[in-house]
Amino acid sequence: MIIAMKNAGNAGHESLTVPYSKLKESIANVLKKEDFIKNFKEKSEKGRKVLNIELFLENRIPKIKGVKRISKPSKRIYRKASKIRPVKSGYGALIISTPAGVMSGRDARKAKLGGEALFSIW
Repeated sequence: MIIAMKNAGNAGHESLTVPYSKLKESIANVLKKEDFIKNFKEKSEKGRKVLNIELFLENRIPKIKGVKRISKPSKRIYRKASKIRPVKSGYGALIISTPAGVMSGRDARKAKLGGEALFSIW
């Protein structure tokens, strides 16, 4: 999903559609709160749930410049709250899955929660 958002922005698309899951919806919610996407909606197409995501484009330049997947199915990476650092000197965000749900690295550090580091975005 994150690579699809980056590629859609680089291609100049204003929105994209991905298959729905609760994890993707919670990630989209965090990205909206961090101002990386405009909005997202849950829709039904051909009997299947999909997530329609609207991207920020400023003069056809995407807000999402890059993403880096941190935790993978083959190697899970966990971070303590004290080990969460800013991404790109505060211009980016770390998305982390905590026991309290998916949240940004800033919010997790404030709440003193650690968890699985999913990806960083800038």
